[in-house]
Amino acid sequence: MSHTAFIALGSNIGNRAGYIHTALDAMSAYASVLETSHLYETVPILVTDQPLFLNAVCKVSTDLTPTELLSAVKQTEDSLGRTKTVRYGPREVDLDILFHDDSAIETPDLTIPHVGIPERDFVLAPLLDVDKDLRHPRLGVTVQELWQRLQKPTPPRVMPVGDSLWYWGQGTKVMGILNITPDSFSGDGLAGAHDTMGAALAQARHFVAAGADVLDIGGYSTRPGHAYLDFEEEAGRVVPVIRALRDALDVPLSVDTFRVEVAEEALDSGAAWLNDVSGLRPPHHATHATFTGREGTSRSTLHGPSGPSGMAALSARRRVPLVLMHNRAPLQTDPPPVDPQGEPPTALDDPAQDIVAVVRQGLSEALEVARLNGVPRWHRIIDPGIGFGKTPAEHAALISRLEELQALDYPLLFGCSRKGFLGKMAGGAPVDDRLPGTIAANTLAVERGAQIVRVHDVLENLQAMRVVDAIMAGSPDRTPT
Repeated sequence: MSHTAFIALGSNIGNRAGYIHTALDAMSAYASVLETSHLYETVPILVTDQPLFLNAVCKVSTDLTPTELLSAVKQTEDSLGRTKTVRYGPREVDLDILFHDDSAIETPDLTIPHVGIPERDFVLAPLLDVDKDLRHPRLGVTVQELWQRLQKPTPPRVMPVGDSLWYWGQGTKVMGILNITPDSFSGDGLAGAHDTMGAALAQARHFVAAGADVLDIGGYSTRPGHAYLDFEEEAGRVVPVIRALRDALDVPLSVDTFRVEVAEEALDSGAAWLNDVSGLRPPHHATHATFTGREGTSRSTLHGPSGPSGMAALSARRRVPLVLMHNRAPLQTDPPPVDPQGEPPTALDDPAQDIVAVVRQGLSEALEVARLNGVPRWHRIIDPGIGFGKTPAEHAALISRLEELQALDYPLLFGCSRKGFLGKMAGGAPVDDRLPGTIAANTLAVERGAQIVRVHDVLENLQAMRVVDAIMAGSPDRTPT
């Protein structure tokens, strides 16, 4: 018989996120992880002279009874090196069963629901992410009602990136763009340079010196009407650059690709972040085409490793952040079919549709694919897809109502830098003159909830976002993202 349980995870020794990820992997032997919370950094209670904790909650399906599940999680703790020390003291990993169906159990070894739930912000905050309407079987109130009773601020949310942590709510993050292409719409493609590697290193160093939080490296132009690029050429552009940057700079590296094979090689070479421009959607002609891989094996881009779930599965397996973009613009993911089956869709099949509702629905679907493939909530990032399959009027509506996407409750990446609609809005400004428009749009986006801006001009945008953050921090109704 299958049961639903909620398990709290905590760690405050060593690689805290690593222990939590390993615990999730180990639990797969006796439970299916259905959902995870965001990840929180919290202060210790009772024994306060110890390091800060990372805390999360997962919802699982298991055939184990409460007693059997307790035995299993204790074995997981032991396998990860937890040793008995001072009660409530430091620990590599701590796994507590919070709920098991609607059971109410009290034995010398096990109490369900967990006795500490009503008083602990580090339990209730992540529980709120997973199921705010979950009802406590003893108290008869929901998790949301318990949280409201507690009257404590939400602990800081964090995201593991490589060996470091990103803290949400402590200022806007800036992602610098490195286009290793000869045909970037923005005119900054580095693949045509006399010394591509030298140019990439110089630009990356400039971005890092300016204060970039992450660098996004892409080798496949996705400008409107972009040409097809085969896997070997795309990998040949980005992988050597990522390897060189990893050796030269201390900054997280993101790979901008919709190909799982390229993404995996990039991760093997030092990338720590996946930026999937496809938003986990299948290629628009994936049912018609395949391509030949490096070993000559034919792979379907819909059902094989490059299919819509492939990037999510890779993110889950490698425990790296995954950016999910809303994008219905055509992508040349394969050589064009001999007999194309009509034109791919644009953002709105029906002009009467609401662009914000369409984007929200598309992002919700991508987030569900990520969840089903095991990407923890703390590694999911949404991107409304500015510049991809949308008209200037749709962009205006989307940016002006961007705060409506906050209901999804995920970090939001905003990438408008130098896009064509900014030029049109500015009266025909060429690509080299779109920095003012970029800063204006980024300012509005951050005020409406964006937490990362993806830009070509790092220094100017970073300075502008610091001003925006400072002003918002001084507002009684706003906090910095």
